[in-house]
Amino acid sequence: MMKAVLLDTEDHYRVAELHEPAPGPGEVAIRVAYAGIQWGDTMVRDGHFPVPRPFVPGFEASGHIAAVGEGVDALRVGQAVTALTTSGAYAEVVLAPAALTFGIGSVPLRAAAGLGWGAPTAYDLINTIARVRPGESVLIHAAAGSVGTFAAQFARLAGAGRIVGVVGTADRAHYAAQFGYDRLLLRKEFPTKLGDEKPDVILDPVGGSTRTTSLELLAAHGRLVAYGNLATYEPVLPNANDLLAHGASLLTYNSNLLGRTHPERLADSARRALALVAEGKVRVDITAEYELADVATAVQRLAEGTTHGKSILRVA
Repeated sequence: MMKAVLLDTEDHYRVAELHEPAPGPGEVAIRVAYAGIQWGDTMVRDGHFPVPRPFVPGFEASGHIAAVGEGVDALRVGQAVTALTTSGAYAEVVLAPAALTFGIGSVPLRAAAGLGWGAPTAYDLINTIARVRPGESVLIHAAAGSVGTFAAQFARLAGAGRIVGVVGTADRAHYAAQFGYDRLLLRKEFPTKLGDEKPDVILDPVGGSTRTTSLELLAAHGRLVAYGNLATYEPVLPNANDLLAHGASLLTYNSNLLGRTHPERLADSARRALALVAEGKVRVDITAEYELADVATAVQRLAEGTTHGKSILRVA
C-alpha cells in the first residue's frame, strides 16, 4: 500500500491509502521523492481537463526507479530520475513512460523535480518553435512563472539581444529580475510602456486581448507562440492577410500533445534542458515546498498567482 492524494468527485483533495501500481509495457514505477506542481493541476481541478474521478493528480516527479515493465532495461532499477507523467505523481509510487523518464546524474532530486514540464516547454518555445536568432528581441508574458523564468534563461543562451518580461505585480517583477530580463513591465503597463519597441518573438500563455495586442506589436517577420490560456478560452481570430503583409507568424505549442504523439521530441528537449541545468548554465528556482496533505493550498496559490518560480511537494 502507498499514500496518495485523491481529487474526488466534489473537487476536494484528500490523502488516501491505495495499492501500489505495477508498470506495464514501456513503463517504469518510480518511488517518488518530490513532485512538481504546475498549471495543469489547476486545469484538472477546475474541469478544463475532464478526467474520471477520483483521480490521483501530479504530472511530474523525481525519485528512484523501483520497477520496470516489459521492454524496459532492468538495469534502470535504482536509477535517480525525473519524469513527465500523465497522472499520479502525488503519491509514493508513480508510473511514467520510460521514454519520458530521464536519469539526472549529479542534479539533486529536489532540483530535478523543479524541471517538470516547464523546462522542456521553455526550451522548445525558444529553440524549436520560435527559433530565436542571435540579436533578436524576445517578450515573455507570465515572466515570473516557471516557464517564464526558464525561457528568459534559454533566450539569453540562444543569443537574444533584448529580453522583456510582463508580470502582474511589482513583487513578481522584483522576483523575475534575477533571471536576466533587460526590462520588466507590469501587465497594466502593457503595451503602453513598450513605446515603439517591436519584439521579434513573443511568448504568450495568457490569450484573449493580450494575444490580440501582442500580434499587433510584432516586428516584421516576428513570431508569437501561444502555449496556454491563463486569462480566457475565448478564441483569438487573427487576419491571415495582415500576418502575411508583415511576414508575421502565429505559432502554437502543446507539450501535453507532443508527449503523446512524439515523445522522442519532447524527451530530446528535456534532456537538453537537464544538461544545461547540470552544467550550471540554467538555474532551477524552487520557491515553495509543501507536504502531500497541503496539495489544495499549493494548487490554489498557483491559481491565484501568489506564487512565482516553481512549487513542489515533498513526498518521501
